[in-house]
Amino acid sequence: MASTPTLFIDVWSDFTCPFCYLETPVLDQLRNAYGEAVEIRWHAFELRPEPTPLPDPNSESIVTSWENSVVPLADERGLLMRMPPVAPRSRKAFETAMFARESGRYDVVHRAIFKAYFEEGIDIGDADALLDIAATCGIDPELLEESLDDGTYTDLVIEDEEFAKKLGVSGVPFAVLSRDGAPSQEPPPPIALRGAAPIQHFESAIQRLFPDGFPEG
Repeated sequence: MASTPTLFIDVWSDFTCPFCYLETPVLDQLRNAYGEAVEIRWHAFELRPEPTPLPDPNSESIVTSWENSVVPLADERGLLMRMPPVAPRSRKAFETAMFARESGRYDVVHRAIFKAYFEEGIDIGDADALLDIAATCGIDPELLEESLDDGTYTDLVIEDEEFAKKLGVSGVPFAVLSRDGAPSQEPPPPIALRGAAPIQHFESAIQRLFPDGFPEG
C-alpha cells in the first residue's frame, strides 16, 4: 500500500452529534483497508455555538430520533451508545482535541471525548471533565488547562467553521473526499458525502476518484 497519503477525507463533525460518532466505524473501516494511503482530517463544526440556545436532552424530538434512527444504526455499526443526559456546547472539546494534536494524540483524545459523551453521559462542555478525559489519554492536564483558559485554539475552531460555511455545510457529519492529481494532470473534483454515510458510499466515491483503481505501493 502507498506509504504516503493518496486519498484525503476531510470530515466536519460535532462531538454532540450522535450521527458524527456513528460515522467513526465507517472511517475505521477505510483506514483499516487503505492504511497510510488514506488521511482522515477532522474539522470542528459547532451545531450550537454561543449564544444558540441548548436543547432539552430529554425532548420528545431527541428521544424519537434516538429510538428511530440512532439506536438502530448504532446496533448495525457495532457501537455502544446511550442517550446523554446533558446537551453541552462543544467548543472546549474541540480545543482539547486540537491541543492533543500537537503531541500526536489527536485520534485517541478525539475518540475518548466521543465515548465519554455517548457511552458515559459525561458533560464534555465542562473543562474539568475534559481535563480528566485528556489525562487518561496521556495529555498533561495542567498544560491543557492553561491552553483552554487562554483560548489558544479558539481561532482554529472558528477557522474550521468559516471554511465549512464557504463549502455550504449546514449539517454534520459532512465528508469531502479528494486526491492529488496525477503528474501533469488536474485532480478530479472532490466528492462530498452528507450524513452518516455507509461504507458503500465511500467506496463508490473512491472508485470515481480513482477510476483506474486505488494505487498500490
